[in-house]
Amino acid sequence: MAEITVRNLLHTYSVGTPFEKTAIRDIDLKIGQGENIFLLGHTGSGKSTFVQHLNALLQPTAGEVLVDGEDINRSKISRRDIKHRIGLVFQYPEYQLFEETVQADIAFGPRNMKLPETEVQERVLEAAGFTGIGEELLSRSPLELSGGQKRRIAIAGVIAMHPEVLILDEPTAGLDPSGSRQIMENIRSYREKTGATIIVVSHDMDSAAEYGDRLIVFERGSVSMDGSPEEVFSHPRELTSIGLNVPKAAALASALRDSGLRLNGPIYTHEQLLSAIRCAGGEPAC
Repeated sequence: MAEITVRNLLHTYSVGTPFEKTAIRDIDLKIGQGENIFLLGHTGSGKSTFVQHLNALLQPTAGEVLVDGEDINRSKISRRDIKHRIGLVFQYPEYQLFEETVQADIAFGPRNMKLPETEVQERVLEAAGFTGIGEELLSRSPLELSGGQKRRIAIAGVIAMHPEVLILDEPTAGLDPSGSRQIMENIRSYREKTGATIIVVSHDMDSAAEYGDRLIVFERGSVSMDGSPEEVFSHPRELTSIGLNVPKAAALASALRDSGLRLNGPIYTHEQLLSAIRCAGGEPAC
């Protein structure tokens, strides 16, 4: 599994033109094997620019990205090869589906890796299973399916390449609560079964609270917070000052405390809130 080290990363778009803009600056991060990370920040904070550097889709203006100690931008070959190890699913990836069938779309990446056709088909079925795509859908056109199904197909196409790191940029954008939960549960299942590193770009505080182990908050192109959900969500004023909300459970817990209800412990998920309310009501299990 890949270990990622980012040193002094800077990226400036349109250098030397009137449209020059620095998107990220002074990024120093280490991402260990098997970590489960949410990158949080408002629109324009630099999250998407940052993750596109992790598989060499973008090259730094300054600084470096190392995977297992090797600079991924040292050559064209290294930039090509890293895309097999670090998979990136773009926001609204369903708009990038282009093959005639679901099966062909999922198989596109493995075939580009020059794998034997038997292994390609094994990976298609495996990835479809991870993402909840029934075999009855494999022969259908992706264009016939729902938005949530298309999203799962696009994620399956990246999973089929067996990436050591799976990066998803706003994977639940535009989906209803049920569809969002299904996608996040699929991602959780993939990580539990493979041990892959997961990096989710999001502005959804509830998903971050429920599914994230480490939260990295971006503000104006730099990292402003980095810690566990408990650590990050213990700073609600700082989060709101940069345009982010706290999870709904944390906001409701705060309101209940203000009304006089004694709720113990950190609360940022619905499960924690329900447990705290039961304890406040004197349930014996508490």
